[in-house]
Amino acid sequence: MSLKDRITQDVKDAMRAKDKPRLATLRLITAAIKQREVDERIELDDTQVTLVLDKMVKQRRESIVQFEMAGRDDLIAIETSELEIITPYLPEQLGEDEINALIDAALEETGATSIKDMGKVMGLLKPELQGKADMSAVSALIRAKLG
Repeated sequence: MSLKDRITQDVKDAMRAKDKPRLATLRLITAAIKQREVDERIELDDTQVTLVLDKMVKQRRESIVQFEMAGRDDLIAIETSELEIITPYLPEQLGEDEINALIDAALEETGATSIKDMGKVMGLLKPELQGKADMSAVSALIRAKLG
């Protein structure tokens, strides 16, 4: 069963269970997927659906930081619950040791020695790590190793 089919099935299950918060978040996911399919006139595969979900998770995390600075606990709770519903659809997150090992291998493979080579390293790592790690954290780790 594809990831998109699993999400569609979970929407139906949430409707049957009358789980309104879960249903609302799952509908946000399906709307984002459909929007991308309409915009690009393609049928998304699991990898592309993962990219959509990854973007949604990143948006929620950024919103939580902003709401914390504004002292909006009510909005933090909403974003956190949405994050908890979206996250299980993503692949299992890699640990810091695994990420560092992949970064070291990419640095060696590209021959990167300075911050100018960061694009090459990120280009090599992004397909491998997308959805499995926070890419901004990966970027910071690469920057630390190159700088």
